[in-house]
Formats: sequence, structure tokens, C-alpha cells
Amino acid sequence: MEIIQLENVTKVYMTGKVETKALDGVSLSITDGEFTALVGPSGSGKTTLLQLMGCLDKPKSGKVMILGKDVTRFNSNKRADLRREMIGFIFQFFALVPVLNAYENVELPLLLNGVRLKERHERVLELLDSVGMSKRTHHRPDQLSGGEQQRVAIARALVTRPKVVLADEPTANLDTTNGQQVMEIMHQLNEKTQTAFIFATHDPRVVSFARRVIRMSDGRLVNNQNGNG
Repeated sequence: MEIIQLENVTKVYMTGKVETKALDGVSLSITDGEFTALVGPSGSGKTTLLQLMGCLDKPKSGKVMILGKDVTRFNSNKRADLRREMIGFIFQFFALVPVLNAYENVELPLLLNGVRLKERHERVLELLDSVGMSKRTHHRPDQLSGGEQQRVAIARALVTRPKVVLADEPTANLDTTNGQQVMEIMHQLNEKTQTAFIFATHDPRVVSFARRVIRMSDGRLVNNQNGNG
């Protein structure tokens, strides 16, 4: 099933009077269960593309469709509702709430979605166990390593059972061992849940896991092929 479809999308940023075209006529479809890497040099448009797919921004022109709905017509509240229900995010710097422990960080999206206590508890413990963090539930982010923080972030992204998880440079701040482990966890969860994962990355480790690789340059897709994962 097609989850996200972009049709001839452009995005332009203005710095003073200087116009920078971040995306230039991009058309792309994302379907159930993908494990896809967006690859390209800095400034190629990877992060901008993720932001549009995640309803964090709107294009200058073209359409962004999510489950057949043209979200470019949505106001900010409707986009926020859709993000909360259907999209998970994993960030380069983890973006955990410092004063909350691992359990509470993963639980937070469910609280925002109004999920009842018993179901929240079951989902949080299941996801923390899936990412190997069941013994660290009461530790705050400053008591966790970078790899452990990213595992918690993965659990948080998946706890709402989204259709797609968008990850911006998820291994950039991890050493080789932790980066490998984090990718293995996400790959296993992708196969188990059939949630689509889309990564923006420079990291060859991420690309080696991808089943589809989309290469970008100067705001355009220059290559779209099956990966090695």
C-alpha cells in the first residue's frame, strides 16, 4: 500500500534576497514496509524531503499525499494530528526529554494521544524490551550512553504504531559498534511490524542495510534503486 506520495514537489528557502531551491521537482512514492535510505551530500535536499514527508513543512509547489490525502491543504493543527497518529521520528541528537526517564520518554507520545494507562504500560514495556532497554527503564538520558539513548528514541518512534518512521542521520553520533547495533534493531523491527523506515544519511552502514537507495543531488533525485539489505 502506498503511504506517501510526492508529486513534482519544490521547496525554496530565502536568505535575504538569495533564493535557494532545496527541492526541485521531486516525485516519489513510499509504500508499506520499506527500509529506504536517502543518500547525498550536504545540501542535496535529504532533510528537507524528510520534513515534507513528516508534515513538518509545506512545499512551495506540488503535492504531498499521505494515505491519499493532500496534506499540503492541511492547516498546522491538522498536520500535527496526522504526525501524532501516523508518523514516528528519530533524530540525530536523540531529542529525549532530559527530566524524564526511558520509560517516561517512550510513554509521552501515548499520553498525548490519550491512550489508557494499561495499554500505555504494555506498549512501552514491549518496545523497550524490543530495543534491549528493559533493564534501563528508570534511567534518565544523562545516565544512558549515546547508543542507549538512540534505542529509547527508536522505541518512542514506534510506540504509537505509526505507518512510517522518518530518521535524520540516526547513526551520526554513534560509534561503529553502536551504529551497527542500532541499524540491526531497526531492521528487525521493520520486518516484525512492517512499519516503513526512511533514513536521511551519509553513513555507509545505513546504506548497507537499505533495501532501497534513493540518491539526491541539488534538490533532485538522481538515482532510485534497490539496496543490498
